[in-house]
Amino acid sequence: MSGESGRRRTALLVGATGLVGGHCLRALLEGDTWDGVTVFARRRLSLTNRKLVHRMVDFDRLGQLSGFPRVTDVFCCLGTTIAKAGSQSEFYKVDFTYAYETARLALVSGARQILLVSSLGADRTSNIFYSRVKGELEEAIKHLAYEQTQIFRPSVLAGERTERRTAERLGLGVASAVSWAFLGPLRRYRPIDASDVALAMVSVARQDIRGVTVYESDRIAAIARDARA
Repeated sequence: MSGESGRRRTALLVGATGLVGGHCLRALLEGDTWDGVTVFARRRLSLTNRKLVHRMVDFDRLGQLSGFPRVTDVFCCLGTTIAKAGSQSEFYKVDFTYAYETARLALVSGARQILLVSSLGADRTSNIFYSRVKGELEEAIKHLAYEQTQIFRPSVLAGERTERRTAERLGLGVASAVSWAFLGPLRRYRPIDASDVALAMVSVARQDIRGVTVYESDRIAAIARDARA
């Protein structure tokens, strides 16, 4: 699947207006691995690039989309909060339904690899609604017939958002203050910069890693460090 080997590679990105997605978009547009990058979004992006194709879509009607793009790689960075969504059902629609339908339709259209941003603690049996939804999505994505499935579970994300998430900022502040104590197995709980998550996703996507692989937050950080070296 390597662009360097001469095979044409194209990407579909959802969640480009989010914290990880914005960094991911810029990383995808750099270099020559991907010849084209299609972004699904509900509002217009300010970024322009010769490789970028922006499509404004109604995620409630993805199945009715005319000419679903044929891509090799899918980058799913969709995510919201219950506060922003307004209810658990609306949160589920964004974080599960929209993400899963994008993955399913892209696979039908010929995609071979999916890279999904999940969350630390994702578990479909969790008593925590957020973690349970993330776990359900992971399981659903794993059962799709992708040749390569890469699942990233970052800890609390650091970085500048365009929107205010007060509770998340408070959590990040607390986690950052005590991150020095997160050693050994606890290292995965350290806050991680959103740009590192995006860099790790793009780095992994360039490799030929078959099957299903789950990357915990400490491993994500290590991959990003290696990519920058």
